[in-house]
Amino acid sequence: MATTVTGVPELCLAARRASRSLTSAPAASKDAALTALARLLGARAEEVLEANAADLADERAAGLTAALRDRLTLTPRRVAAMAEGLGAIAALADPVGEELERSTLESGLDLRKVRVPLGVVAVVYEARPNVTIDCAALTIKSGNAIVLRGSHYAERSNAALAALAREALAEAGLPEDAAVLLPAGEGHGDLAELARQDGVVDLLIPRGGKGLKDALKGVATVPVIYAAAGNCHLYVHSAADLEMARRIALNAKAQRPGVCNAAETLLVDAAVAADFLPAALAELREAGVELVGDERARALAGGAAVAAATAEDWDAEYLDLKLAVAVVDSLDEAIEHVNAHGTGHSEAIVTSSREAADGFATGVDAAVVYANASTRFTDGFEFGMGAEIGNSTQKLHARGPIGLRELTTYKYVVRGDGQVRE
Repeated sequence: MATTVTGVPELCLAARRASRSLTSAPAASKDAALTALARLLGARAEEVLEANAADLADERAAGLTAALRDRLTLTPRRVAAMAEGLGAIAALADPVGEELERSTLESGLDLRKVRVPLGVVAVVYEARPNVTIDCAALTIKSGNAIVLRGSHYAERSNAALAALAREALAEAGLPEDAAVLLPAGEGHGDLAELARQDGVVDLLIPRGGKGLKDALKGVATVPVIYAAAGNCHLYVHSAADLEMARRIALNAKAQRPGVCNAAETLLVDAAVAADFLPAALAELREAGVELVGDERARALAGGAAVAAATAEDWDAEYLDLKLAVAVVDSLDEAIEHVNAHGTGHSEAIVTSSREAADGFATGVDAAVVYANASTRFTDGFEFGMGAEIGNSTQKLHARGPIGLRELTTYKYVVRGDGQVRE
């Protein structure tokens, strides 16, 4: 039976009850729910797009930046991509029940370590309605119930998508309350209530900026993995292919600037700065990127307009068409800058030197480190996970894109034939 209550504790309890059925659900039933959801997205795409159009037209979305409006916007192509992701997740192996280790103890006991679902996962997210489907799909497949809390300016879009997820669960014979959408409030009061659902919510994943993180840090009593901000860097090494570096810089910044894996700072080695910066910065400016930089970068910018960077710029996650640029004297200085200002999300180096690439990968403290590739690939779908529930910059059991296996824990299953401990 589906729940009809609307309070945060009651909705979380409904998800908890549903999780008990989902924990033991066969893989075929979970895959059937994902297949049904993909079909419903195709058949009812117009409903979803109409709801999204209403969100975009609402006065609550009027103050959003262009990048945030892009994150909020659904198109037929983006809806189709959601359905494609569902198919990819359904095709993955079910992680539940996977045997991680097995041994026979001296006592003769058979000891097995197996994957099990976490139980109830709550996700707080901003702007992007596709997160509703990605999170529901990953939790269904991994045997977890999901509690979703989106932003108020995506309320209609999220409601339409969550309704399809619940319909798909019911069609597959699984409890609808395995996917619960909380009402979207404009303050943080309901978030504090959600973050205190001890014994009901097993993991909370907030996807958002520093304000959301700070709002939860002081009140959360349930385990939290912060899908944190992405102040990502691209470092152009002295041995870089400069044409490759220009292509990567443009893609990392401008391909989709409002996402957490977009580059926010460009570091250029002094040995190649004079050759690289004029053309690269001109391309970025032509793409609409606002540039700020240190004195050396500004002096070598050619005709590109580069304003003076402030101390705050090096720590900023712009989520917009803005980029900070600095000239550094060495690989070690680049690593030092990244570790001082980065958020541990995604960092990249462009170089033809294997030694430099390895040194950067070893020295930089981040969940994902790239050599000769754009930071924009830090994504569960791109990593073969079908989708992601967030990107963790912490050093717990999950780091980087959070997929199926990161939504499980394990238990030890021990079998004996009458052993007692002396």
